[in-house]
Amino acid sequence: MQTILVAGAGKSSTYLIHYLLSHAPRNKWKIVVADGNADAIREKIQGSSFAESAVIDITSQSDRQRLVKEADMVVSLMPPHLHIHLAKDCLEHKKNLITSSYVSPEMREMNGAVKAAGLMFMCEMGLDPGIDHMTANQIIHSTQRVTATITSFKSYCGGLIAPESDDNPWHYNFSWNPKNIITAGIGGAKYLGNGKEIEVPYENIFDGNKKIKVDGLGSLAYYPNRDSLRYLDLYEVPEVRTFLRATLRHPDFCKGWNAIIRLGLTDDQDKIETVKTFEQWLAQKTGYDNEVPLREHVARYLKIAPTDKLIHMLEWLGLFGTAPIVGQPQSSAELLLEILLRKWEMSPSDKDMVVMQHEVEYIHRGRKIMLTSSMVLKGENREYSAMAKTVGLPMGVLGRMVISKKLTPPHGVLIPNMPSVYKPVLAELHHHGIHFIEKVQ
Repeated sequence: MQTILVAGAGKSSTYLIHYLLSHAPRNKWKIVVADGNADAIREKIQGSSFAESAVIDITSQSDRQRLVKEADMVVSLMPPHLHIHLAKDCLEHKKNLITSSYVSPEMREMNGAVKAAGLMFMCEMGLDPGIDHMTANQIIHSTQRVTATITSFKSYCGGLIAPESDDNPWHYNFSWNPKNIITAGIGGAKYLGNGKEIEVPYENIFDGNKKIKVDGLGSLAYYPNRDSLRYLDLYEVPEVRTFLRATLRHPDFCKGWNAIIRLGLTDDQDKIETVKTFEQWLAQKTGYDNEVPLREHVARYLKIAPTDKLIHMLEWLGLFGTAPIVGQPQSSAELLLEILLRKWEMSPSDKDMVVMQHEVEYIHRGRKIMLTSSMVLKGENREYSAMAKTVGLPMGVLGRMVISKKLTPPHGVLIPNMPSVYKPVLAELHHHGIHFIEKVQ
């Protein structure tokens, strides 16, 4: 019996675990799910005789290595900084590894050793990064086959709330790791615009966001995502003059989050032990002097009218309230996260939505062509979310194909930009409702 170790039983693991368990009887697999939360594991494996629970601290070397050693493959949905522990174990015990996170510098340094060991460490195998790489390179390679020259490549993706579940002024609810929202854009962003390298500092990431149109949804705002430039060589588009990877949000969200940053509420270095209420916190962060009501002071601080929609959005979060702060948050970022966990929690019946769109301009036989490739996918409910489906299924599909020898794994620390991986994986994802609609103009 072959064993697949799934590390992580959080929000994004539902479809991954259920997919592997659905193939376990036929293939005689054992799916070991490791996490520090026994209840989370129990919810995901649902008493399957082909599943085994492993409640461990993933930083415990002895517990972790025992599981890796006994596995035939490791699939990790752990927080990004923990992948490296599993990676070192997989290298030592000669196991293939699949993760959904960005390739870290530490992981990249292992590339030579992983290649030499004949192993596949496939990173960025989720949604974004993941499905974006596969579909983008499918478009790029098919365009290059007809000797077209790609001049502009833009890729957008966002996890949003479905319109029928959209019931708050921020037009947002959590469908994935909440902490990632607090840290979004915190390192700034880089991209290529009309032949120039453009760098956007954190404080300007959400300022004056541009919009794109998505069929059936109307306009969505976007902000540049991390360092797009690092993918220029991996995507092999030498003539491109614009190259951008961006995150999609509702326009009101971007305006609101820009205000949150300007107010200093995402600061993880400040100290807030002396404030007792949310009102005191906001007053401290903005240098409130009691000359005017706090709402008016904040409006002046943000250089907007007191009647601006932004003031209502901040009020909806409870920032002007006199309710006592519960617990002992050490920084503004910690307190903000506590607030958002309550305000942006999805109810059991809420539906999320994943939107991805590629816009590719190329020249073919002297003619300028715009290709738009779009996916809009709604979740079923909080547990069976579109985010869990699009993050987890690509990992599960690749894992199944490799362990059943239907796909020869490439060697090294990789992202899924090669046809031998993206063709079969995208074909199966299509059967699960994850597919794109293309328009050419």
